[in-house]
Amino acid sequence: MSYETQIASRYLYAGRSEGGTLVGAALSLLVAGMGLAMLVLMGGGSAVGVIMFVLGLLSAAVFTLLGFMSVPTSVAIFGVSLGVSALTVVLSVTSGFQDQFREKVLGVNAHVIIMKSSTDFAEYREVMDTARKIDRDVVAVQPFIFVEMLATTGKGRIAGVAIKGVDPDRVTGVLDLEKHMIEGSVKALAVPPAAGELPPIILGKELARKLRLKAGDDVTVVVPMSNVDLETWRTTAAAPRTRRFRVAGVFYSGFDEYDRRLMYTSLAETQALLDRGDKVMGVELKVKDVDRANVIANKLKRRLGEPPFQVQDWYELNQNLFKALTMQKLALLIVLTLIIAVATVNVISAMVMMVTQKKREIAMLKSMGAGSFELGWIFAIVGTAIGAVGTVIGIGLGISTCFVVRAYGYPLDPKVYLIDKLPISVHPREVVLVAGVTMVLCIGAALIPALKAASLRPVDGLRHD
Repeated sequence: MSYETQIASRYLYAGRSEGGTLVGAALSLLVAGMGLAMLVLMGGGSAVGVIMFVLGLLSAAVFTLLGFMSVPTSVAIFGVSLGVSALTVVLSVTSGFQDQFREKVLGVNAHVIIMKSSTDFAEYREVMDTARKIDRDVVAVQPFIFVEMLATTGKGRIAGVAIKGVDPDRVTGVLDLEKHMIEGSVKALAVPPAAGELPPIILGKELARKLRLKAGDDVTVVVPMSNVDLETWRTTAAAPRTRRFRVAGVFYSGFDEYDRRLMYTSLAETQALLDRGDKVMGVELKVKDVDRANVIANKLKRRLGEPPFQVQDWYELNQNLFKALTMQKLALLIVLTLIIAVATVNVISAMVMMVTQKKREIAMLKSMGAGSFELGWIFAIVGTAIGAVGTVIGIGLGISTCFVVRAYGYPLDPKVYLIDKLPISVHPREVVLVAGVTMVLCIGAALIPALKAASLRPVDGLRHD
């Protein structure tokens, strides 16, 4: 170990360990352990356990720092730790929202959608063949119809719904709907109804709750304006077209927009309900790598031509949502990085105080032959060590908080946030980014007192001795 490192470590260490602070650290860890035990025993459903765990870890970090380091150094390290932990938690939450929305969107939607600008999409079989051969990453293809209708149970309960007609033999290959089923199965759509039986339909959990339906119940679908002549806009004598269905299953995606509006039935039943013959609204694809969906969509655009066809990948269909999340994440990253920058001011002040206190020692080292670079290097090591310790503690606190809060499952209002629990996803690259930014700021902050120490003249340090 070089003498610069030895001196820097001596400046960081307080020279003694306070017994009271170590006892406080031990008690804080005990509180954190009790909180963690409450979470484990209650299956993650204890808010008191979360609070005890987080506060226990924070107080343990404070007592441990005060037990081995000076108060100014401890304050500087803890300030960095709080900034790092806050940034880690917030980035994990915003990443969790992005991952959850992506999972929910891809759970009940395809990766690429081909639609036609007109309503006479009768050549969909040829388009399906083209889409299937366009790229080796295309896993499955199916036609679909998506239309807004009304659903009623005949007991005064009615709701606006979105019905999606799918190919029962291909739907499980394109959509991940089966894993979201909580009652029944998607395979029920492939079973043709016997004589006198109603055709099957699947609906979302929130829609089922609103209409008070369960598997086996009947529901009536009404086609709005089916009794209106669209050329003259006059109502005919006939009532709107309706059709009764049997609830064959209920799904729960966790995405409120789908769970309270969406219904699935077979393509043939939807075509019969709309009375438009063998025509569809579009063709949808599932691809092996969702990140290549835009590449495959561009290939289809060139092959099919736009217009009359319109090809969109999953990100383009939901770009407003994902762009808003990305901008929110960027804004939070900038704001919380400023918090870390403010915390580095504590590093500067602590080190300036250290340089002032050690002025006599610096002068003696210089008079004994130490160069300005070596003295500056000592305080650069001190600042780097403060940043490194603060970063390690902050990341530890942040990741621990993330896992505990995720285990707790903080509830959200799905009508506001679209999902029912606070999502948290810890991405290693983001943790590395936080650590890197913090270290750069702390090293930059250490340069100011390091330069001050390097420029000190021996005569100034020894003048009053």
